[in-house]
Amino acid sequence: MPKVDNKTFYSTAIEKYGITAKGVNWHSKESQKVRFDIILEMLPQDMSNYSVADAGCGFGDLYLYMQKKKRTPKEYIGIDALVDMYSIASERTGCEIIVADICKDELPLTDFYICSGAMNVLEEFESYLFVQNCFKSSRIGFCFNVLHGEQKSQTYNYLTTEQIMQMANHLGVKEVILRDDYMQDDITVMFLKA
Repeated sequence: MPKVDNKTFYSTAIEKYGITAKGVNWHSKESQKVRFDIILEMLPQDMSNYSVADAGCGFGDLYLYMQKKKRTPKEYIGIDALVDMYSIASERTGCEIIVADICKDELPLTDFYICSGAMNVLEEFESYLFVQNCFKSSRIGFCFNVLHGEQKSQTYNYLTTEQIMQMANHLGVKEVILRDDYMQDDITVMFLKA
């Protein structure tokens, strides 16, 4: 069970802030941009030969940011559990958007899976299921960011570097790239298959 009710958590933010970074519970557009930049640094420079699935795509902001930075993938699929996000992301991106529970539903196979922020309100075990399913459904790797550290919160999920490495070992990840030098209490991780 998520730490908070996802539907309420996001629909309340959308009602209050609209289709903005705060509408998907980011502190600001700037913090969202910083996280997107770190993800893009971990991906191949030329994305035109790769397919990408955006797990927890929200409004499709990552795809729009990739377009703006001229890093548009060959194929983009957004995945979100909430119908509200599906409708908005479909309209904004013009791409295929799927409604699915990323922790347990079968996911489409793509070269890379990416997740920015969607695991922050999951329990630790749900985060593991989320990562496992995305990694399994990627041909090359899974890049994600999560809150980082040993903090305990009633709302948010923090993972330690040790927990992330345990996941990697359990999943048989061939290479792990970690970046935790860009924002306090945040880490971006790339799990690669080869």
